[in-house]
Parts: sequence; C-alpha cells; structure tokens
Amino acid sequence: MTNNDTLFGKIIRREIPATIVYEDDEILGFKDIAPQAPVHVLFVPKQELIPTLDDAAPEQAALIGKLALAAAEYARREGLAQDGYRVVMNCREHAGQTVFHLHLHLLAGAHLGRFGTPG
Repeated sequence: MTNNDTLFGKIIRREIPATIVYEDDEILGFKDIAPQAPVHVLFVPKQELIPTLDDAAPEQAALIGKLALAAAEYARREGLAQDGYRVVMNCREHAGQTVFHLHLHLLAGAHLGRFGTPG
C-alpha cells in the first residue's frame, strides 16, 4: 500500500511514530493522538485503502468485521470488556471523519454517557 499518503498509511509504513498497541497480519491498532476518552485506540486495515465505510464493497465485509474483532480482543486483553467500551466508525465530514482511511475507534476507561447527540 505504498500509494496511501494518508496519515494512517504513513503510520502503517512506520514513516511517522505512533503508539502501536495491536497488530496482526491485516489490522494495526494505535493510540489516538487526540483522545476523546481515557482509552482511545484506532484500528485500521493495513493492506487496503478504503476511504470511508460508504466506499466498502461486499467482498470487504470480512475485513471490516476483523476491525471489530481486533477491537474486542484488545478490550478483553486490557481488562476493558468487563466495564464496557464503545466502538465507532465515522463516515465522511458531517460524522467527524478527518482521515479518509477506514478506521474504527475504541473508546473506554470511563463512563461514556449518551451517544449520538449533535454537537
């Protein structure tokens, strides 16, 4: 994926530093540099550049599922699953997406309150 010039592509290629907390053959997980909760980790596909969830094709469903399973595995490993955690995918600008490389946010470590109120 050398043509992926997004911030996440550069992190995947280790061109810029990140605190990597999860990695397997297909998924990379790293701490968000502007966390919205005590624990805020981003999970991204390593080999495929899918700009938004809306751009995903049916044949990429397994990869998207692997993002969710990676987040769940990380939450269990870090002891976050018992109290709970939130996973979020933003799609395009109005939803808050700022990097156009499909990714999943895992938020945890505090009571997160209600979700979905426009800001």
